[in-house]
Amino acid sequence: MARVTEPSVVADPKVIAGLDAYQALPAAQQPTWYSQEALELSRKELSVLPPLVFAGEVDRLRDRLAQAASGNAFLLQGGDCAETFADATADRIRNRVKTLLQMSVVLMYGSSLPVIKMGRMAGQFAKPRSNNDETRNGVTLPAYRGDAVNGYDFTAESRLNDPKRLVQAYHTSASTLNLVRAFTTGGFADLRSVHDWNKGFTDNPANARYESLAKEIDRAISFMESAGVNFDGLSSTEFYVSHEGLLFDYDRPLTRIDSRTGTPYVTSGHFIWIGERTRQLDGAHVDFLSRVRNPIGVKLGPTTQPQDVRDLIEKLDPEREPGRLTFITRMGAGKIREEMPKLVEAVKGTGANPLWITDPMHGNGITTKNGYKSRRFDDVMDEVRGFFEVHKAAGTFPGGIHIELTGDD
Repeated sequence: MARVTEPSVVADPKVIAGLDAYQALPAAQQPTWYSQEALELSRKELSVLPPLVFAGEVDRLRDRLAQAASGNAFLLQGGDCAETFADATADRIRNRVKTLLQMSVVLMYGSSLPVIKMGRMAGQFAKPRSNNDETRNGVTLPAYRGDAVNGYDFTAESRLNDPKRLVQAYHTSASTLNLVRAFTTGGFADLRSVHDWNKGFTDNPANARYESLAKEIDRAISFMESAGVNFDGLSSTEFYVSHEGLLFDYDRPLTRIDSRTGTPYVTSGHFIWIGERTRQLDGAHVDFLSRVRNPIGVKLGPTTQPQDVRDLIEKLDPEREPGRLTFITRMGAGKIREEMPKLVEAVKGTGANPLWITDPMHGNGITTKNGYKSRRFDDVMDEVRGFFEVHKAAGTFPGGIHIELTGDD
C-alpha cells in the first residue's frame, strides 16, 4: 500500500518554516505573473489536489539510484526538452515510453546491469531562459518559459504569464502518469514484446541492428522458458518521472508531508533536478530542495569548481545518504576530459557517493543557419565516451545518461 502524502497531515511547524525559508532567498528564473490574486488561487488549488507520486515510490527510486552509484545499475533518463500540453496525447506518450524501453533493453543486454528507467516527463513544462523578454520586429513580449507559464506563439495573449497554466500542468501530468503506469504495468513493457516496440521505424537505419538484438533476446528467453524459468518479472517494469525543479509556485504547493515519517516530499515527481542556472549555494532552489526527501540531481557545467561540488554535497547530502544526490555533468565534448576529472576527484574524501550521470546534449548546442538549435551526433557521442573515460581513469562508476529524445521516427 502506498504511503499517503497529504496536506491534511499535521506537520511540525519547524518543518513548514524550513520549507518556506526559500522565500527570503534570491530565486532565479521565476516568471512575473500577470496577477498575484490568480497566482494565489492556483497555488491554493494545487495544494489540495492529490499527489502525483507517492513517498514509497520515491524511496524505492532512492534505493535504485544508490545501486547505480555503486556500479550495480545504470540510469537511463530521457524525454522532451520541455513537454507541451498539445503533445500529451496517448500516441506521443506511448512512443516516448517505447523509445526509452528500446534504449533500456539495448543497455541492459549489452551491460548485464539493471537499467533504471526515468522519463523527463509528467512535469517538464518549464524552461529556464537567458532573458525575460523576446523582441521580434520591434515588438517585445515575455520570453516563452514553457507551457506551465505561457504559450509558444509570439502574441501578447499567448505570452501572458498565466498562473492558471500551473493547474493545467498538474492535470496534464496526471493524465501522462496514468498512461505511463498503464503502459509499464499492463503488458506493453513485456520483454517478450521487443519486436513490437520497433514497428513503424522501418526506414530508420538503426532498425536492422535493433532487430538483430531483439532476435538474440528472443532466443535467450525461449531457452530459459524451455528450462522452466518463471517470467512474471518480465511483464512489467518500474518507471519513474522527473523534471527540473524550476517553479516554486508549482513544486511548493505539491509538497506533502509523509503520513508515516512526518517528512516532506515533492509529489510532483519522483526525481527533481536543479539546473546549471539555479544551483547557487545561497539561492532559493538549493535551499528548498535540501529540505525534501526526494533524490535530487544537480547539473554541473564546465565552469563548475571543485569547491562548488564539495559545498553542494554539504548542503544537499549532509548525511551522505546513498541515492540522495546525483551529479549530472554537461561539459561539452571539447571540455569533459579536461574539466570533469577535477570534480570527480573533489568528491573523494568527502564521504559522499553521488551518482554520476552525463547529459551530452546541453553542452554541445549549435545554431544552424536557419536559426534552429541542434547538436551534432558525433559531439554527443564523444562526450559520452569522454564521460566513461574519465570515470575509468578515476576508478569511479559512470552511472547513467540524461538525454533529450523524441518518440517520433
